[in-house]
Order: sequence, then C-alpha cells, then structure tokens
Amino acid sequence: MILIGTSGWQYRDWRGRFYPAGLPQRLWLEHYAARFATVEVNNAFYRLPERETFAQWRARTPDDFCVAVKLSRYLTHIKRLREPAEPVARFLGRATALGDRLGPVLLQLPPNLRIDLGALAETLALFPPGIRVAVEPRHPSWWTEGTRRVLTDHGAALCWADRQGRPVTPLWRTADFGYLRLHEGRAEPRPRYGRAALRSWLDRIATEFGADRTSYVFFNNDPGGAAIVDAAALAAAARRRGVEVSRAPEPGATDAAPPAPTGG
Repeated sequence: MILIGTSGWQYRDWRGRFYPAGLPQRLWLEHYAARFATVEVNNAFYRLPERETFAQWRARTPDDFCVAVKLSRYLTHIKRLREPAEPVARFLGRATALGDRLGPVLLQLPPNLRIDLGALAETLALFPPGIRVAVEPRHPSWWTEGTRRVLTDHGAALCWADRQGRPVTPLWRTADFGYLRLHEGRAEPRPRYGRAALRSWLDRIATEFGADRTSYVFFNNDPGGAAIVDAAALAAAARRRGVEVSRAPEPGATDAAPPAPTGG
C-alpha cells in the first residue's frame, strides 16, 4: 500500500486553493485529514511541540490517520548526532502522545554532515521496537555499503529523495517499509511534478516494495498548492495501476475556488 500526503498542512497560500477562504485555520487539520490519510509534520524540526499538542492532533484526526514526524534539528543539526540519548528520549516522550497515529520518525541530516556510522547506529538503537525510523542523509559520503548495513541492521528506511524530478539518493531498500520525499518538480507551474516523473516513482516503489509492503510518500513542494495537486495526481495514477493507495482528492477537484487573478 502507498500512503500519500504532504509535508505539512499549514500553508497560507493553500487558502482559497485547498482550504475554503472562510475556513478558520484552527480547522485546517480536520479539513486536511478528511481528504488525506497521512501528513509529515515538519515544524517539529524547528520547535518540538509539547506532548499536549501531539495529543490534540490525535484527538482531531480519524482513526486511520498517520502522522510522520521530523525529528528536532537540536539532535541532527546542532548536536550533529552526538549524545543522542536525551534528545531522542525527549522527542519520544512527546510524540508518543499520538498513540496509534504515530507514523515514521524522520531523521534529516545536515547537508554538511559527513558519514559517521557510529553516531548513526547509536541514535537508531535508542528507538524502541514498533517505532519506524527513516533517515535522509544529504552528504554524498554516506552512500556506502556501511551506511546501508547500519540502516538494515536497525530496520531503518533510507529516505528516498527527489529534486527536479530525479533521485538524489541511492534507491536502497533497507527496511520493510519505504519512505519518499518529493522536494521539487520541474513541471509548470513550478515546482509541480510532471506525469512522467510521477510514473517513474511508482515504478521504483513497485520494484523495491511491491504490493505487500507499505510506502510513505510526501510532497514537500508546497508553494502555490503544488503538493496537493501532485499528491492527488500520484494517487490517481496508482489507482489506475490497481495499486492500493490511501485517500486523496481526485485530480482537478478542489474544495475551494482558486484565488481570482489580479491585474497589473
């Protein structure tokens, strides 16, 4: 099965495109969760929410909703994976308030953090069984068999990443689930993804994970509502192939009229 969503839901320029103009922002999560079954929470990277906030997200979403959460940059970017025990424990102490809504935890590493397999292994070992972890390294020094082995040994997924319609990571399968982040497409209007790029990613997911494993796909190209449009297009393409996919709006269907054009 493929679970498809976006990297966040609180984007002001989605008002009038995805969110009705008169809908209060405090109700946006409910609106989103009725149309998608998963979301990736990015703001936890910048400021870790309190446990009560995670509990509220659980209470405000349907039983089948899944929340992937990006780990705080305090561990990945400030401490650079050093002394991970306290940051991981603090994160889990709050994020586990999501209960059965908690999906994978994403560790996005800094672009200038070179390979450190010991630090990565120490960090991954702190997550209890049942917590799925995906790792998004961004320095090319990580693309070694050693990295692949550490991820596989800990059951952590290598986060596949795309920029401009092309993979920027190896397409390794290191866990029993997949995790893909689509950062920026090349289609017009930018940063949309074209149909060929989306078909290619469906092919790659099918090749590595088949129909019996879960793959999470999040669109991070939020400007102008591109992520919403592309998520709907990918879901429709998957359905046409007979692939089980989570709920998403039909392509071309919007819940609010687009903003009127301005002159000038």
